[in-house]
Amino acid sequence: MPARVTAVHPLSAIEGGRITIEGAGFPVDEPLPPEVRIGEQRARIVSASPTRIDVVVPAGVEGGRATVRVASAPGETAFIDIAATYATGLHQVDNPVFDRDGNLYVTYSGTRGQQVPVSIFRVRPNGTRETFSSGIVNPTSMAIDSEGRLYASSRFEGIVYRVSNDGSTEPFANDLGVACGLAFAPDGTLFVGDRAGTIFRVDRAGHATTFASLPASVAAFHVAIGSDQSVYVTGPTLSSYDSLYRILPNGEVTVRYARFGRPQGLAFDASGALYVVEALAGSSGLYRVPPEGDPQLTLAGPGLVGVAFDGRGGLVVASNDTAYRLTRSSS
Repeated sequence: MPARVTAVHPLSAIEGGRITIEGAGFPVDEPLPPEVRIGEQRARIVSASPTRIDVVVPAGVEGGRATVRVASAPGETAFIDIAATYATGLHQVDNPVFDRDGNLYVTYSGTRGQQVPVSIFRVRPNGTRETFSSGIVNPTSMAIDSEGRLYASSRFEGIVYRVSNDGSTEPFANDLGVACGLAFAPDGTLFVGDRAGTIFRVDRAGHATTFASLPASVAAFHVAIGSDQSVYVTGPTLSSYDSLYRILPNGEVTVRYARFGRPQGLAFDASGALYVVEALAGSSGLYRVPPEGDPQLTLAGPGLVGVAFDGRGGLVVASNDTAYRLTRSSS
């Protein structure tokens, strides 16, 4: 029986992401494994069987739609969307954020207490990166309020700053512990994650009160607000598995999913679907979390920490040092 390709999943990836090619008749008993190419680049095979080949997306594949071909299955072509490099030279530890005009804000967080020349960069829709704001020590998480104003937390100072259009900053709320994740509710309430174990609720005047308590994180809390007004939180611990928490408006803590390996940034897309970055080696990438059931891998990529949606059908995922942009509207 001639070899054939029946499916590829996930349908999106960045370089280094691990994808699966499903099919039949792959010749794995020959001296050499079947050659797999993504675009024009040869992919490294991780494992192979007659019905499945796992490969790593090679460097050098251009962003956009790319072909996936198995040499032993001529004429059988599948496709995958590759997220293109969008910004480099970063130190990102949580989600980047988009503003209303499609500008992307990314950070250079630095090591603990490090003063860096630029705290926040702005990346224009055409990909041009420019200095935006300086002076925030260890900028960690960002969020934009209903008026389009940018806020950034400093995990070193325990302060959330309001950032003006010219990049100048002013303290908005303080005494927030190791301030990490930020997310605004529709009524203007800001939720802040202190990785020591507290989720704060901050009113429009900058006054903070304790909203909920969670197990402490060894890295950071990541926070998002759902259309149900619940607060969704991830935070890696030293446990074998970590949870995606859903905190109800009354502060009651529930667990939406309990078997992530090392969950990182999370965000909702324009349709209200929740996505979570998983950084555990071997299963790393961006997962869609349906209302019921297990998360589904939608984009494969190693070492990711954050995700942001631009409201126009595109998204950006970020590792510690690079942001990648995917423009496929069906992501």
